Amino acid sequence: MSETVLKHKSEAPKTLNFAVITCSTSRYKEYIETGRINDLSGDIIVQILRENGHRVTLRKIVTDDRETIQKTVMRALRSRKVDAIIISGGTGISPRDVTIEAVRPLLEKELPGFGEIFRLLSYQKIGSAAILTRSIAGVSGGKAIFCLPGSPQSASLALKEIILPEVGHIVMHARE
Repeated sequence: MSETVLKHKSEAPKTLNFAVITCSTSRYKEYIETGRINDLSGDIIVQILRENGHRVTLRKIVTDDRETIQKTVMRALRSRKVDAIIISGGTGISPRDVTIEAVRPLLEKELPGFGEIFRLLSYQKIGSAAILTRSIAGVSGGKAIFCLPGSPQSASLALKEIILPEVGHIVMHARE
């Protein structure tokens, strides 16, 4: 790692506040009907964040609806209690997968390297099916935003290998 990158990372915030948003019509309907959250990917995201010294200040489950997703992300963007947003689900290619279409217009700058590296790491784990994800990341309003597939394995991989090592660095530059 270059001296500049090491310097930037040493100056980056170590503890951040996260919003965790799960986009899943089936999980949302189950939550509405039972009042119970059955969201393994969201649970894993929260657990990994907390184990690494971060806080989760907003957690939501929403239906796979473009407008609902946008409103929820915009709420997180407006919150002073959120530094970064992780969205799980809706990154595939089925007609109901609209997370990317909802989030991309909200990004001030996209980080194409995130999706590229995530798909490479996924390819190493699951093979050519990795091309089915349209995962993206970017920044808006001084906050980092990551869109992940809904699988627990994908969430864990993205957090441990890409997001946690860089999120403080990303937020620091987004706020300059």
